[in-house]
Amino acid sequence: MRKIAFVIPWYGRGIPGGMETLTYDTAVRLTQAGYPVEVLTSTIRDFYAPWDKNHHRAGTTQEEGVTVRRFKVGKRDKQKFDALNSQLMQGNLIARAEQDVFINEMFRVPELYRFIEQNQADYLFFFVGYMFPTTYFGAQIVPENTAVIPCLHDESYARLQLYQEVLPHTKAIIFNAPAEQTLMTDLFGPSEKRQQIEQVIGMGLDDPHTPTPPEAFRQKFGLGDAPFVLYIGRREPGKNTPLLLDYWSRYVRERQPQAKLLLAGPGEVHIPADVQHAVVDAGFLSVPDKQGAFAAALVHCQPSVHESFAITLMESWVANTAVLIHQNCPVTLDHVRRAHGGLYFANYADFAATLDYFLSHPHETATLGQQGHAYVQQNYRWPVILEKYATLFQQMTA
Repeated sequence: MRKIAFVIPWYGRGIPGGMETLTYDTAVRLTQAGYPVEVLTSTIRDFYAPWDKNHHRAGTTQEEGVTVRRFKVGKRDKQKFDALNSQLMQGNLIARAEQDVFINEMFRVPELYRFIEQNQADYLFFFVGYMFPTTYFGAQIVPENTAVIPCLHDESYARLQLYQEVLPHTKAIIFNAPAEQTLMTDLFGPSEKRQQIEQVIGMGLDDPHTPTPPEAFRQKFGLGDAPFVLYIGRREPGKNTPLLLDYWSRYVRERQPQAKLLLAGPGEVHIPADVQHAVVDAGFLSVPDKQGAFAAALVHCQPSVHESFAITLMESWVANTAVLIHQNCPVTLDHVRRAHGGLYFANYADFAATLDYFLSHPHETATLGQQGHAYVQQNYRWPVILEKYATLFQQMTA
């Protein structure tokens, strides 16, 4: 069979982000299952690094059995990109000519596209992340051998005309959740009109091997016996962590609970002085500590409204821990309703009421976590995911 190439802006173990984790773990698992997998990527370190800096050396390496080909990035006009990106971040659309500037000045990796063009007959290409130049330019080279894993969100970027010119014309589209597939239909029309193969796959998860025991985790971070609400992920406005901290601060002032909020992940957070006693900033956690946090928490809160899969929801359910999510995120809301694995909020009143319920109903809260665990077992174990990819490979090469 043809080689399988995952094309992604940056790649490596431990890079924060759902798109990055999904690609890394899937590439490794498919390789272990005997598929000829490669990764085509740039020399950029990660999302937070300068997008015109060659952090890695260009060339080919082997990482956990996966062949990784990195291509150097060139100069860009960051000022032009930032000006247009600022408009999009505020929910505004930009003219078609400005969209060309936006995509060209995001980052430049021409040698990657040259490699795809010269080797197109040897690969099935899987482009990850719809909005990046690697997908926009790469997917146009050989659309009949191409699948896109868009990680699609309901945002201004998804409504740009330049993506309308690419995404509906590839061989296949792979979704992380049914709600993401519905959004694709809303934005780009039904699959019959697009004449594309569609498959909801997502990402596989395993039970943790050596998590930090809950008691040891509590002791390490000074939590004592008090219940705590957990947030793990990027601490930034795009993930709604300022909203979570605002709601939690108000909840502490009004209710004065014994519970704490533990924040973990990359990014800066500002904790008001009068609620610092009720917030623990754990920073970036090791894998054992991260798994221990999920197991020890009363509930995991994921306030983001822009998710295409929400890995941390699944990780929480793997640990039998219930979740609290924002009602305005279609993907996490769909997961929670299908799994019966948690509750959701739309405003502060909902947030406070659900926390009151979790804190006063520990048995029912544990049951929600157990139901979430069953949902992951049924839908997101690696044997299930690998079987879906096997079917997709057959469809794409038929």
